[in-house]
Amino acid sequence: MVVLTGLIALVFAAIHVFIGRLRWLDTMPRNRGLSFAGGVAVTYVFLHILPEIATHQREFADEIGLTGMAVERWIYALALLGLVVFYGVERRVKVSRAQMAKAGQGNRTGNRELWIHIGSFAVFNFLIGYLLVHREEPGLLSLSAYSVAMALHFVTADFGMRQDHAAAYDGIGRWVLAVSVTVGWLVGQLIALPPLAVGGLFSFLAGGVVLNVLKEELPEERQSRFTPFLLGVAIYGALIFIEASYG
Repeated sequence: MVVLTGLIALVFAAIHVFIGRLRWLDTMPRNRGLSFAGGVAVTYVFLHILPEIATHQREFADEIGLTGMAVERWIYALALLGLVVFYGVERRVKVSRAQMAKAGQGNRTGNRELWIHIGSFAVFNFLIGYLLVHREEPGLLSLSAYSVAMALHFVTADFGMRQDHAAAYDGIGRWVLAVSVTVGWLVGQLIALPPLAVGGLFSFLAGGVVLNVLKEELPEERQSRFTPFLLGVAIYGALIFIEASYG
């Protein structure tokens, strides 16, 4: 699995590096592929990550001495925290852009907000790289589901970030994100956190994925496409149910 997960980490890194060359994604209304990818990522969160964490609820309860219901609340609180953190970052970027435009400095973000945005996604990518090695559910099917969902999520998130910070992303931003996911994978090879911590990281990741997808799909100016999004949900949801039945 070391070689396979390493290759997947390199594919993740390549998405960051080469997303700018996928010119066909930059269409309006929103490219169907981006909406489809968003549907897949959200489906993975709700039908794979959160249910899988819930199956380990009793283990978590025994480890920290809480009731099952209390542990469940903590699990979902971490998912909520992931959503709130990334919402806060996105909101700060939008406010900074509006302030810069009002000051006559063009449609761009302040340097501090730029690096907060890139830095937050670097941490996010590090988690994805680490969890590539330490998933809640081991096995090839789980790895495949995780890899496909995160790869498509990277396409959606990177496209949005490149729209927000084109020059910085094409310059150093893409390399920071590419390195962060590979470093996360490397740390995963060297350090194994306890199951409780892995479950917490997955919960936080879930909230971040949901926010990042919705912030790309919901704004009116994106002119997103519902049908491809729904198709991504339906197809990937069916595959997850098939995987569960097969398992």
